[in-house]
Amino acid sequence: MKTHNVLVVEDEHDIAELIQLHLKDIDCEVTIARDGHQGMRLALSRQWDLIMLDLRLPGPDGLSICRAIRSDQTYTPILMLTSKSSELDRVLGLELGADDYVTKPFSVSELMARVKAIFRRVESLNKRYSEAEENINFGAFIVDTAGREVSMNGQSIALTAREFDLLLHFLRHPGQVFSRSHLLDSVWGYGHDGYEHTVNSHINRLRAKIESNPSQPEFIVTVWGVGYKLDARPQDIGHMRAQNSNVVSLYQ
Repeated sequence: MKTHNVLVVEDEHDIAELIQLHLKDIDCEVTIARDGHQGMRLALSRQWDLIMLDLRLPGPDGLSICRAIRSDQTYTPILMLTSKSSELDRVLGLELGADDYVTKPFSVSELMARVKAIFRRVESLNKRYSEAEENINFGAFIVDTAGREVSMNGQSIALTAREFDLLLHFLRHPGQVFSRSHLLDSVWGYGHDGYEHTVNSHINRLRAKIESNPSQPEFIVTVWGVGYKLDARPQDIGHMRAQNSNVVSLYQ
């Protein structure tokens, strides 16, 4: 089993120690940062398999650290730790590119399930990209899967890591209808009941970036009572192919 290097940025000693204990049980090497200054320095000092990031920290807060991590071209999974009352911070964190979040007080079993899901998703994506590093040309979209970069009508689109994975899933299966639970399982790596709202919010943010009128989407459409699909015309499906192209970075 691969050992994962995890950075935990958490100023509450008992919570940090609890997380470290359970991460070690799943073969993780854990480094703890006790404040935002240390967390920022460590987060940018090396490549991590996962950064668990509390949003309320002495010094630079979690949102500032998340923004700094996402300014780097290297992709690092980020799991946010938030309080139940900080919904705005959770939304901002997801907008900045966090992969997932867990609210305090949290269930340790749920937290570990989220961590394992992130590891599975990253490993699956890395395997897929190593097996077939292709660029996808689909209508107005050009996607560099290896570089995790996307453009539309020649213009770069700044997507979060999860939005990129979600768009890529649709582009690889044009016209196919996916339920919310399927998307949770395939894109997020877990399918727990009650988290369908996570899919809805990411679909809405993705539409805001790729649709000319998000309230009347042309690309990712709702199939009422079922889920979502990429609404592709047959001639568009025929044009989907691997090719080389120059596109601009996913993170701006």
